[in-house]
Amino acid sequence: MTDLVHTRDDLAALLAPVAGRIAVVMTMGALHDGHRQLMRVAREQSDYVIVTIFVNPLQFGPGEDFEKYPRTLEEDLAICRAEGVQAVFAPSRDDVYPGGPPSITMHPGPLGEILEGASRPGHFSGMLTVVQKLLMLTRADVAYFGEKDFQQLALIRRMARDLELGVEIEGVPTVRESDGLALSSRNRYLSADQRVSALALSRALREGAAQSDPESVLAAAHKILADEPGVRVDYLALTGADLGAAPEEGEARLLVAARVGSTRLIDNVPLQLRKDS
Repeated sequence: MTDLVHTRDDLAALLAPVAGRIAVVMTMGALHDGHRQLMRVAREQSDYVIVTIFVNPLQFGPGEDFEKYPRTLEEDLAICRAEGVQAVFAPSRDDVYPGGPPSITMHPGPLGEILEGASRPGHFSGMLTVVQKLLMLTRADVAYFGEKDFQQLALIRRMARDLELGVEIEGVPTVRESDGLALSSRNRYLSADQRVSALALSRALREGAAQSDPESVLAAAHKILADEPGVRVDYLALTGADLGAAPEEGEARLLVAARVGSTRLIDNVPLQLRKDS
């Protein structure tokens, strides 16, 4: 049975008798197989799983898709029930931010000013603020996030560590369609032709990751993207595994953000850099 609650008081009452390891999967709804995988991992590793469904206004900038972001609560509940989730917390804006927007918010620091942070000012402050609030409201011992939003995952890990939140933050590998497109709630905005164009993102990442040195990685990925006129690249970046500078050899990350039509998509892959022998 999956319990649905909408207020912080009802959530507190629901959690009062709960014993064992509590896991939270935070979402903005419009659930897909990537969210299902987060739930499955949480169920395997925890005693009690809460899914939160809240479209957070603080992380949307001017001209972004807050108003048209899909709200599909009944379909989302069916998915949560099918995955054996014990509770869904779907609060209103007033319940998350009583009294209006918070006067104190989380600052993401230098890591929040690059990549997505440079393209979407204020996004990570709003994201970290709601994550911190939901961690406290759900009393979570562990939280699961997808690696598709890799910079988000890195910032949440840093926040949990720096602020001694006492919560484990676990990343789950990106779930993809059979053709390689990373699953995203925004994929539903793509027309059939745009979806074909969007495949250039994952194709560029795969081609880049097949190379061994930083220059070749970026050149190979850039070529794939440049050859697809339906893709407008926001950034393509090669970083270290911690989003710092890319090493000459060792673990690294290749990240891309681009618009296909009016839809902004992000993706990334891990890779190993090697010096030529």
